[in-house]
Amino acid sequence: MPAASPLKILCVSSEAVPFAKTGGLADVAGALPREVARLGHEVRLVLPRYGSIDSAAHGLKEWGRLAVPTASGVISAVVEEGRLPGSDVAVFTIGHDPFFARQGLYGEAGADYPDNLERFAFFCRAVMELLLAFAKVSRWTPDVLHAHDWQAALSVVYLKSLYAKRPEFKKLGSLLTVHNLGYQGLFPAAAFPKTGLGLNLFTPKMLEFYGQANLLKGGLVFADFLTTVSPTYSNEIQTPELGFGLDGVLRERRDRLSGVVNGIDVETWNPASDPHLAARYSASDLAGKRQCKEALQRELTLPVRDVPLLAVISRFTPQKGLDLVAAVLPELMRLDVQVALLGTGDPSLELQFQSFRMRYPDKLGVRIGFDDALAHAIEAGADLFLMPSRYEPCGLSQLYSLRYGTVPIVRKTGGLADTVVAYTPQTAAEGRATGFAFTDATPEALLTTILLALRVYADRAEWTRLMKAGMETDVSWKKSAEAYAALYRRLAER
Repeated sequence: MPAASPLKILCVSSEAVPFAKTGGLADVAGALPREVARLGHEVRLVLPRYGSIDSAAHGLKEWGRLAVPTASGVISAVVEEGRLPGSDVAVFTIGHDPFFARQGLYGEAGADYPDNLERFAFFCRAVMELLLAFAKVSRWTPDVLHAHDWQAALSVVYLKSLYAKRPEFKKLGSLLTVHNLGYQGLFPAAAFPKTGLGLNLFTPKMLEFYGQANLLKGGLVFADFLTTVSPTYSNEIQTPELGFGLDGVLRERRDRLSGVVNGIDVETWNPASDPHLAARYSASDLAGKRQCKEALQRELTLPVRDVPLLAVISRFTPQKGLDLVAAVLPELMRLDVQVALLGTGDPSLELQFQSFRMRYPDKLGVRIGFDDALAHAIEAGADLFLMPSRYEPCGLSQLYSLRYGTVPIVRKTGGLADTVVAYTPQTAAEGRATGFAFTDATPEALLTTILLALRVYADRAEWTRLMKAGMETDVSWKKSAEAYAALYRRLAER
């Protein structure tokens, strides 16, 4: 059979590494296009031109200008073009200073920008106009439009409504990826006309959601295919518990919904070459990990001792289960262990961890804030990594931990359930175990699992097998990119 022809894919995201980032969406939007391109497909990425993006530093140059129709009239947009570093992926930024030349991406000082509906409606409408310009200037028309999260969801809605009769889009398939269903782009009903969409779409079957406009719901209803970031999470969001009010919509579209686990950048996260580490190591030579542990203990002013070192790198929120960590800390401090905590979030949790630090200075190291270099050092220096999330669409820290031989302890939810093989007598005997998992979101379940892990840790030969099994797990983007490429092919050939 002849080889399938390369596909053309346009990825639409509100953030992407290395241009702009607030969370895991940026990691995915920066890595997935590069990996899909490595499979031989032609990928372009579009994102807003935020004020924080240094065009010169990123090699962005003006490509052209667009006249973007909006509910308030035609607005001019400046389009710049560059490349994703280390790839042939073309990156296009859409700029309009009154909307995007601000300090934040979505808000400042913990508050969303009040005009986010107008900002991202403009962005999505500009994406459609950019596609028309591509078709006119270079005859480039994609096979698939891949939108990410609520900020890009209107591009899918516009494709199937305002631009449905455009011949340039006759064969254009659409895919929407949900990274966290908890963020939906909710706005007052009175603001709906600012989308430029007819009121016939503001219905319970379309974008209306309990009296509000819901942009993510629009994408879920209109996209040809839906994905989320792990198979387990794709099932969880179809339940009332984790569906955030959209479980009914997702159940109706379950035949078009699938989960694809995220990968990580295995070049950036590589203990054999990581510049942030005190020593390098690999699955075949673990000697450097001990040096990393000692360096971490010194950095956190903990005694340099050969005791189990548990770590947390997280937002300090109940969703991440950090209240469970706080609840078990007094019990942990009675054991011969050390704990390293890095993160920021709920002020009451920050104060609680800082007070524990003062009570247990020889056992607990705490850093409030975020420090990328320290995050790498913790992943390398710790023995165990705690992720007791109440829900976790995919999670990246457990993948970093596997890569660094730092055995994860996770709650069995979302991507954590899909990426960590829980230690049992059978999985251990088969050499498949890569970590520990518990089901109930309670301090007791977390503590019980930690105690099990510490018992296994005492058998250093068994622990080394567990570390190596994790380090040899493929956590790269390769499998994920292949899965997305297969979905793109289905859309293109439908």
